[in-house]
Amino acid sequence: MARVALRPRTAFRPFSAKTGRTARTKRATRTGRAAKAARSPQPDSGERRPLPWPLRLLAMLCAFVFMVAFAVVLAKLTLQPSPASASIAHTNLHPGRSLKLYLEAPGLRDTVKQIGGNLLLGVPFGVLVPIVAPRTRRLLRVVLLTAVVMLLVEFAQGALITGRAFDIDDVILNTTGALLGYLLLGRRLSRAVHARRPRA
Repeated sequence: MARVALRPRTAFRPFSAKTGRTARTKRATRTGRAAKAARSPQPDSGERRPLPWPLRLLAMLCAFVFMVAFAVVLAKLTLQPSPASASIAHTNLHPGRSLKLYLEAPGLRDTVKQIGGNLLLGVPFGVLVPIVAPRTRRLLRVVLLTAVVMLLVEFAQGALITGRAFDIDDVILNTTGALLGYLLLGRRLSRAVHARRPRA
């Protein structure tokens, strides 16, 4: 007598159109959620959300006003004639020569005034320029822009202003001040105002 292999019994689930649609709907929902989660930025991705456009506009407007005010102050401090200094003003094209004279000055007050004053004149460039001109947000661009502006100021002093002279050390100090202002505050402010929008 031949033996017949019996198949194990399985639970019978009747198929219906409603059940098939429900399964497809659940799969589509899970797929949509996964795709949405993949597109959305992760909390720890490090991306900064940009400020609302009214706040960005206000920040840029305030920075522009401060920049104009600073330009007026800079012109008064550097382009004002000083006839009393005409006999002692001298051109310096050798980096470090005037710095050495400042440091060897007998009075500490004059040293702080010369070095600290030139450093402070450059700080607003490093803070305000990245906000007013977003294309100059990079460190190298801020430094180059400050150096160019200060070179023009020094050239004007030496060629047109009585009692003033061109000094390369002043340009170096001004540019260093811009570098410090950018590293301490300008970079953070520019990132807050001109933050990149998260990618969809």
